[in-house]
Amino acid sequence: MKRIIFLLLLGTTTLMNAQELDVNLQVRPRFEYRNGYRTLLPEGQKGTSQISQRSRLNFNYKQDELVVKLTLQNTRTWGDVPTNAVADKNGVAVFEAWAQYNFTDKWSARTGRQVLSYDNQRILGEQDWGQQAQSHDAFTVTYQTEKQKLDFGGAYNSTAENTFQTPYTVANYKALMYAWYHNQFSTDLGLSFLLLNTGYEYANADTKLLVDYKQTFGPYLTYKNSKIESNFWLYGQTGKSTDLQVSAWNAAANFNYNVTDSFKAGLGYEFLSGKATNDGSTVIKSFNPIFGTNHGFNGFMDYFYVGNHLNNVGLQDAFIKLSYNVNKWQFALSPHAFLAAADVVTPLNEKMDSYLGTEIDASFVFNFKKDITVTGGYSQMFGSKTMEFIKNGDANHTNNWAWLSISVNPRIFSWKK
Repeated sequence: MKRIIFLLLLGTTTLMNAQELDVNLQVRPRFEYRNGYRTLLPEGQKGTSQISQRSRLNFNYKQDELVVKLTLQNTRTWGDVPTNAVADKNGVAVFEAWAQYNFTDKWSARTGRQVLSYDNQRILGEQDWGQQAQSHDAFTVTYQTEKQKLDFGGAYNSTAENTFQTPYTVANYKALMYAWYHNQFSTDLGLSFLLLNTGYEYANADTKLLVDYKQTFGPYLTYKNSKIESNFWLYGQTGKSTDLQVSAWNAAANFNYNVTDSFKAGLGYEFLSGKATNDGSTVIKSFNPIFGTNHGFNGFMDYFYVGNHLNNVGLQDAFIKLSYNVNKWQFALSPHAFLAAADVVTPLNEKMDSYLGTEIDASFVFNFKKDITVTGGYSQMFGSKTMEFIKNGDANHTNNWAWLSISVNPRIFSWKK
């Protein structure tokens, strides 16, 4: 890593005429105790703990209308190296590598590996909680005025520089197209609309390679003043997936009120459509948040939509959010009540209660000093028999999760002329 930094800095010293360069570093280790995290702990099993870490180096360069960003990162679990190996098997990966040209003060275009993040990141987000996060190899165009912004772009993925048709076998889209429009009507009221078209490659019964496209679309509305902060969204999902029809939807409303300058209270509700366990149709009725930052929704224990719960009975999430700020500390408490969005029916044709369980999330943020932030939290899931049926595991077991993270973000080099 030191050699990479030296070479990149050395290569930029000859370019420093009427240019800007900023280099910053992130080191983010995180300890987690997992005792029923993501799913109920199976009977007879014990929880585990580990430390993961993200190490990220960001280069931001600007010259006239040209803007370039390069982000290198290493993500790892402490101790995850081959025995007696010299090199780190996790290696250094490119998280972002894009170039942007500003044609005018309103029009710009960006190409390369980049983050696609919009609104509250329910459908398209960076997924920053995951140490590896999420970026896309894409081309995007932006039109922006004082109150309006339009982004549109796309991506096309292949396994390598092939010379003949080769299946795209990785768990990712073959093609992506999207458009996002936002209008800030006033300082209080804003409205966005997203249209996302994703194509996934598969082989049919005749082993012929095909691409089916699924569309996700809908509005996102925000209202905010000195006391109230609220949002509402409604997304539909249609199209096809592996030759199956898609018909799903997602809606949510959140309302937050600033009781004092330090204390905020809020409540919310989200519905993600699902498919009953005894529904024999081939239609996909379960909504998929696709590229959303799902850790920020439906509880911090990630029981839903974080690599799980897809094509299932859906979800209803009713929650309260309480937060309090004092000096360098921020505290938050959020209980969630989870229910299935579709019927849960046993193989004996017995309909179960829709209540899945209750999760309590407590967390804190401590701004230790300018470039150092400490965060942590504790969560506990009180699952039901219905949760046991869907997730397996033991609801009577204490299912909890605790974490502690330190994020160090120093600027190590900055130059401007």
